[in-house]
Amino acid sequence: MEDTEPRNTEPTAEPTAEPTAEPTAEPSADPAAHPTTKKRRLRRTRRTVLAVLLVLILPLLTAGAALRVNYMGDPADGTYTRNRDAMWLGHAWVDGRKDDADLAAFARRIESTGIRDLYVHTGPLEHDGTLPESRYPKARRLIDAVHRELPGVRVQAFLGDVLVTEGPDGMHLDRADTRAAVVDSARQVLDAGYDGVHLDLEPLHSGDRNYLSLLDDLRAVTRAKDAQLSVAAHQIDPLPALHSVFGVFTENPKWWSQEFFGEVARRVDQIAVMTYDTAQPLEGTYGGYVAQQTSLALEVTPPTTHLLMGLPFYYESNFDHWGHAETVEAAVRGVRLGLSRTDADRKLFGVAPYIDFAATETNWDEYREGWVNP
Repeated sequence: MEDTEPRNTEPTAEPTAEPTAEPTAEPSADPAAHPTTKKRRLRRTRRTVLAVLLVLILPLLTAGAALRVNYMGDPADGTYTRNRDAMWLGHAWVDGRKDDADLAAFARRIESTGIRDLYVHTGPLEHDGTLPESRYPKARRLIDAVHRELPGVRVQAFLGDVLVTEGPDGMHLDRADTRAAVVDSARQVLDAGYDGVHLDLEPLHSGDRNYLSLLDDLRAVTRAKDAQLSVAAHQIDPLPALHSVFGVFTENPKWWSQEFFGEVARRVDQIAVMTYDTAQPLEGTYGGYVAQQTSLALEVTPPTTHLLMGLPFYYESNFDHWGHAETVEAAVRGVRLGLSRTDADRKLFGVAPYIDFAATETNWDEYREGWVNP
């Protein structure tokens, strides 16, 4: 690079002899060692880093601002419980750890709410799709007790497993015999007295045709037995094709396309969106995100399919889930805003708290105050 520093062009006197001094090191012939060059490189590096940060941060700030704006306004009148809510319950209800006293206390807890479906963890399924009966020895007792203590409340078998989409171990949905075994497991729990099957397979990539084929086969079984088929659904792309973009950089693209969400919704009786673990850092952006998810889901869910939006009934603080931001209060307000803007009169609609064993009194209070008795 040409040196552009000003030079002194005035004539100078002839040098005079100086006493002999100790030898000094020769100046470096490397231009990079020149102090001016070093400064320029440092300035260039700083500008490059700043430019990269702006490219990364500005879209995030813009998206965050848009979500915060989405959280503004007032929900429409009447956008609260339709008495069609659901709740995820842990495995302790079917393995013997919970007893009649626990059920009586839980019945008192939900009797004045809109909860009408219980997704009781009954699996997990084996990777080959089978389900050992030893995993739910007390299921029949629970089902009978719920029907007795909470008339009109359905008990669905919550069956799940990890898929091999992001690791070497898990369920292979591409195998026909595995899908057939899942269908047999569904028959098995319905024969045990459950009112439906609730399927949660994760992480499930958008566009998985094997999953859609499995749902078609399951629906035939549940309809024949006059039972419910429900699924836990991934979140929808907050920006078009975002799952495809993330799929380039990570094994877990996280979201489903809105089109795929609609394909799933048309094959089931109930679809519950897991509207938590969003990485949103503020209540306002989280609530705006839930409002957006609610609108996106309503747009493609048939009115004959029961849509539920998940509520975070637990507290964690990590990159995926900031506990101070993902509150039930913000989620409920976001749900009401999305419902107000998209389909305020939707009948088959509700919320779904996750999960009973981690719920706090604050969670229950915010659910009641924001959704049950606003």
